[in-house]
Amino acid sequence: MTTNTAARVVVIGGGLAGLSAAAYAARAGRRVTVLEKASELGGRAATHEKKGFSLNIGPHALYRGGEAERVLGELGVQTKGAPPPTSNGAYALHGGILRALPTGPVSLLTSSVLPLVGKIEVARLLAGLDALDLASLAETSFEAFLTKRVRTPEARDVIRALIRVSTYCSDLERLSAEAAISQFQLGTTRGVLYLHDGWQTMVNGLADVARAAGAEILAGAKAVSVVREDGRVKAVRLADGAEIPADAVIIAASPSLASSLLPDVPALAAWSAAAIPVTAACLDVALSRLPQPRNTFALGIDRPLYFSVHSASARLAPEGGAMIHVARYGALEDSRAVERELEEVLELLQPGAKHLVVERRFLPSITVTHDFPQAARGGTRGRPGPAVPGAPGVFVAGDWVGHAGMLADASFASGRAAAQAATRREVNVLGDVGRKSFDARA
Repeated sequence: MTTNTAARVVVIGGGLAGLSAAAYAARAGRRVTVLEKASELGGRAATHEKKGFSLNIGPHALYRGGEAERVLGELGVQTKGAPPPTSNGAYALHGGILRALPTGPVSLLTSSVLPLVGKIEVARLLAGLDALDLASLAETSFEAFLTKRVRTPEARDVIRALIRVSTYCSDLERLSAEAAISQFQLGTTRGVLYLHDGWQTMVNGLADVARAAGAEILAGAKAVSVVREDGRVKAVRLADGAEIPADAVIIAASPSLASSLLPDVPALAAWSAAAIPVTAACLDVALSRLPQPRNTFALGIDRPLYFSVHSASARLAPEGGAMIHVARYGALEDSRAVERELEEVLELLQPGAKHLVVERRFLPSITVTHDFPQAARGGTRGRPGPAVPGAPGVFVAGDWVGHAGMLADASFASGRAAAQAATRREVNVLGDVGRKSFDARA
């Protein structure tokens, strides 16, 4: 009888970051256990099937050419989708009126959103982005960058709208200009995809790869603490009192949860205190048909609003039906007022939609990301992890971790980085005395 003596890696969290980490760690030959507190995998990437419609949790877009595509390619997870049809039927919502959204040279010249001087300023700014030294803008807020380079108020509003839709972040006073511009360029050069059948396809694909490599995935298993002994990771304790043995732990969860699992680690407490979550209010609506098939996309210019018919490009609805996401970046305290605002946007773009609703879900405040690259912390280079100072053998992953990408790209990249760090032979997860025995088992 043979015994598997490979190092034991426990991953806390069954979302994109956690499943990516599990797949890489399992492929590296480690014994991997994934603990997900919910009854289903995916976290905010989960998709719910309702009456033939695929409902993502708010609007989701996969950035082409980003870290997510790289990781999925390395792991062999296939994704299929289509870009949003923003060249036609795209509007700017300004002052309660729909106008042509400037998405290219022609629409920029013809749009009534901007005066002539504003059109010139927007065109000049966009044309000059490639020449910028982005690294020098890491500690500059995007708002400060914009104020310095664009004088026309209407032009600033248009640029803000484009950055909001690229980053999902409305806190431009604190968002690093380097991160904001990099994300905008990624979206405009390669574009994005709306995924057929929703983001659950990615979640399922990652889980399949992890399981095929030998990982065990436990849903409904809530971790409450990481047990250490003499500075070494020993186990992860569950809510029911059970302990899962571990030589290394990857916490693929929020900074606050990570800190709660190891309350005696100052670095985790500091990361949690510094994090500023990005939130949004979302109205997800499935319609039996689309009253105005041409009206597929809109951005708020004077208000942080978003509207998109995701089923216009992706397979998310039964024949003839439509799947629409309406959102407001940065949720307000009065959730009912926000809900009415989103309903008004839906009715403006799709008159009579309220009579065609098959499924409807209002989410007053969802967490888009647990933190964003803040200028005060040096942009993406100021983000923590994956290694946790003062806690050998503990690593973090998620949309708030690492130096690469934003949103899902950061989740995927940090999941890979955490797994590589946790499985690297030279990482002394057992302390100086235990190094040799760890290498032998690995």
